[in-house]
Amino acid sequence: MIVVTGGAGFIGSALIAALNKRQITDILVVDQLGTDRKWKNLRNLSFVDYVEKDDFLEMVVENRLDSATEAVFHLGACSDTTETNASYLIKNNYEYSKLLAQWATADNIRFIYASSAATYGDGSAGFSDDVEKMDELRPLNMYGYSKHLFDLWARRAGLSKKIVGLKYFNVFGPNEYHKGDMQSFVVKAFEQINATGKVRLFKSYRPEFKDGGQMRDFIYVKDAVDMTLFFYDNSQLSGLFNIGSGKACTWNDLVKAVFAAMGRKPKIEYIEMPDSIRNQYQYFTQADITKLRKAGYKQETTSLEEAIQDYVQNYLQKCEHLGGP
Repeated sequence: MIVVTGGAGFIGSALIAALNKRQITDILVVDQLGTDRKWKNLRNLSFVDYVEKDDFLEMVVENRLDSATEAVFHLGACSDTTETNASYLIKNNYEYSKLLAQWATADNIRFIYASSAATYGDGSAGFSDDVEKMDELRPLNMYGYSKHLFDLWARRAGLSKKIVGLKYFNVFGPNEYHKGDMQSFVVKAFEQINATGKVRLFKSYRPEFKDGGQMRDFIYVKDAVDMTLFFYDNSQLSGLFNIGSGKACTWNDLVKAVFAAMGRKPKIEYIEMPDSIRNQYQYFTQADITKLRKAGYKQETTSLEEAIQDYVQNYLQKCEHLGGP
């Protein structure tokens, strides 16, 4: 059996859809459905059972899980970068992950978990996924710090050589509709264009970057899932790995690709950035995927333009999810 925590979420549901395409259905989905719409991501997926996250942890502690558990994809977390309740993030993202990692490694269960590019902070320490360079990182928000704490703990506990941590960069694609303000800007641009015919982007406050010229490593969820499954297929691998395209693109590039996918001419308005985020704003991110390539991952990532075209035309305009309509 395969356990997927956060299985009703964005990357989790896309991962289960990919497993289903491999004819794998012996899957236990773990999540916290709450009152939002992410339950819809489960409707077209095949799995054997669903368990709420607190009940799952109780099952782990009481040793009531199927002894045939083969792997755990721990993707569940509070991923809201604006969350200010540090105690909640420590309990949900850090302590929960520690308990699962200890249980999995004690029973020789493959453990693959979601770290985050948010651990890199402003990028001044670079974007290397070398575990020996983690001490140099200074996350800008509590979400990133909660992920960073677990990465550090895993190294300190000697688990970095037994488990796999994946530092996802700016992932976008189908099944993220429930994420509210945490949706990718592809969705937000699509909605702005439909509503007003234009897209608003933040001005730049650094001379080396033009307005809208701030850069991010955007990666399509289908590529992110393919990279994730690479570590399921290659159980000898362990450690931290960046999950990104390895190519930084500007917000202008992204928005123009959305306009093109919608068959419209670009119309961009540049607006002031709120004072509350100016000192925490990342002007550049780019995954160093050298380690991933050396590990044997050969697949080329989808170009930003092709990925956005697929997302807009085959999902957003049709209101479809990755597992089906």
